[in-house]
Amino acid sequence: MPKFSKPAPGLPTRDQVLAFIASSEIPAGKREIAKAFGLSAQDKILLKALLKDMADEGLIDSAPGRAFHKMGGVPKVTVLRIADVDDSGTVWAVPERWEAETPAPRLRVRERKRGALGIGDRVLARTEEAGNGLIAHPMKVLPKGEELVLGVLRQEGATLWLQGVEKKERREFQVSDAGDAQVGDLVLAEKAGRPPRITVRVTQVLGDPFAPRSFSLIAIHKLGIPDVFSTDTLEEAVRVAAQPLGAGREDLRHLPIVAIDPADARDHDDAVWAAPDDDPANEGGWKAIVAIADVSFYVRPGSSLDREARRRGNSVYFPDRVVPMLPESLSAEMCSLKEGVDRAALVCHLRIGKNGALKSWRFTRAVVRIAANIAYEDAQAMIDSAPPPARGRGPGGGAAEDTGGALDHVGPAHPPTPSREREGELLAALLPLWSCWHALYKARTARAPLDLDLPERRVVLDEKGRILSVAPRERLDSMRLIEDYMIAANVAAAKALEAKKAPVMYRVHEQPSREKLVALKDYLKTFGIEFALGQVVRPKTFNQILDKTIDRDERPQIMEQVLRTQTQAYYAPANMGHFGLALGSYGHFTSPIRRYADLLVHRSLVAAYDLGPGGLSEGEAASMDKIGESISMLERRAMEAERDTIDRYVAAFLSEKIGEVLETRITGVTNFGFFATVEGIGGDGLMPVRDLGGEYFRFDEASRTLIGDQSGMVYASGQKLPLRLAEANPVSGALRFEMVEGRGARPDRDDRGPKRVIKHRGRPANIRHQGKKR
Repeated sequence: MPKFSKPAPGLPTRDQVLAFIASSEIPAGKREIAKAFGLSAQDKILLKALLKDMADEGLIDSAPGRAFHKMGGVPKVTVLRIADVDDSGTVWAVPERWEAETPAPRLRVRERKRGALGIGDRVLARTEEAGNGLIAHPMKVLPKGEELVLGVLRQEGATLWLQGVEKKERREFQVSDAGDAQVGDLVLAEKAGRPPRITVRVTQVLGDPFAPRSFSLIAIHKLGIPDVFSTDTLEEAVRVAAQPLGAGREDLRHLPIVAIDPADARDHDDAVWAAPDDDPANEGGWKAIVAIADVSFYVRPGSSLDREARRRGNSVYFPDRVVPMLPESLSAEMCSLKEGVDRAALVCHLRIGKNGALKSWRFTRAVVRIAANIAYEDAQAMIDSAPPPARGRGPGGGAAEDTGGALDHVGPAHPPTPSREREGELLAALLPLWSCWHALYKARTARAPLDLDLPERRVVLDEKGRILSVAPRERLDSMRLIEDYMIAANVAAAKALEAKKAPVMYRVHEQPSREKLVALKDYLKTFGIEFALGQVVRPKTFNQILDKTIDRDERPQIMEQVLRTQTQAYYAPANMGHFGLALGSYGHFTSPIRRYADLLVHRSLVAAYDLGPGGLSEGEAASMDKIGESISMLERRAMEAERDTIDRYVAAFLSEKIGEVLETRITGVTNFGFFATVEGIGGDGLMPVRDLGGEYFRFDEASRTLIGDQSGMVYASGQKLPLRLAEANPVSGALRFEMVEGRGARPDRDDRGPKRVIKHRGRPANIRHQGKKR
């Protein structure tokens, strides 16, 4: 790199310009170059021509803001995208835009004082050369996708408009350049211009937003979820999947270990077995096995598979597809515990007392041969058909935490229901599992975890991806059984690592803050429910509140408010306990196929107990804090994507019912209206206050109600009422309701202009909204 020194006045040479650009502490534009060389007005004209020649010759390039940098180099101030966080915790970034023929450079990102940077984050950074590499100093974290807008093209007269997919985004942008996109296409577009005239230019056509599988594609692109594996990663997955299972494994193939999963599960990373304990020291107790896919044997630290898994953080499950953390040759094949084939497993051996307490545990690497993959419904049916003394009494109750046993995976159909001959063998394996579970449930009841039984919506699709139904998922004892075995194994994993003083990636759920408790107290007071702030708050404190609402219409809303009072769970190497589950030590061990946190716990167990290759590296152990922050952010991204996609499917399902009167329940009240959800289906929609009738409605902040000044009519959370569905937008997932005639309907509601039906490639789409553009 040429060295820059203060020159004599006059037009600089090419080498002098390159030296100045490389050494400048600030972005070097034409003004800065002219000032550095003390150029006269006449020389500045010559400088402009020189810079143009240098650009044409490929010596320099311009960055945003008209600053220059060496061709093939990085601007002094530029936008970077975080691409990786390595084992040592070092954050690496690449330029968001790179048009040179050479590979994009990787820049080491200097520490930020506040907040961790996660993969996919965008930063405005100052860059500098240091030794043989480049360093980035973050100046500002930018919103993801700041320049790009995801939306659907529509036409009004001769003008094209982009309708965004966000529920809250009511603006539409005029399209300056549609490229090859057609009306009705789902596109990514780049903003241009300045307020109030902002236009967009289409940069990528994603296809038909109403085609099967498009709703999840919207979430994938909107949130920047990686959904394509590199060739290197795919090839590595095939290569490692072909290796032998490894010597020295405990042979458990003789045990009837079973995997109980959703009927449409694609991957099976956990399986269970139990039997009465013959140890006199544990009289009346049980011995159990929780076998988990040995992902750490295949995905080694620092490998291409590992880097990609950490970049994704977790699998993302949509009704129409899975975006897996690992390639399918591992996640759906070699690491999936399938019936009748030998598989590598990391096994948790448990001894459980007759009261459900964990007496002891040990971890081994084993080879297992799963006796059966059983659907939840089939397992429940077999238990229900067994004689009552054999199956015992099902405890029931809600689950406080998703532990990896009851997710709606998408994939090939589950094996058919077993024959009667086979049922006898399976029932013999299931009955001890149920009996041992009854003991685990006793311990669960004694510690009284948070008992929030919030309904989960399940979208059922046909083979072509079309919606068959949307309904709450039934909660079966077979699901609760798997959850409790998984919780026991997760606790054992955390405690086993603590005993070895080894790193643990804890699943942390801290107790609610005082501010949230005060807000809950005020909320409950509006329902006449007292909540004392001076008490020691435990999970059962909230359970007692919910017990008072069993026969009340407001129960779902109060339960939702109790949920909002809780803190958000996260991953960290510092143990702060799990408030919701009422546990002092809790890690995630049971789903390494779909969660990177579980893979880290596996690696730590392998290293701590000397179980062979694939243990936690020193770099990983030293950077658990940063990894925990990163995968916690990625988990929240996945949750948002899954929730938004379900909302879109619900809106698409309801779009066939526009104009119909539906039974709804008010879920929230604001000064501009109230939100309601369709009973049994879900999907929040707005009922604007302007449409409640001719009278003025006053919003009462304390009770969070809308009260009519003349009629005294009250709209409050929890209230059931019929509403007419006015709009259902599958692209955004938004709904809008109208009052039923005769129930406070606004007399002049039809004077607001006709509803517009968006035309999609010559056919009307199921989207209706007001004609006024916002």
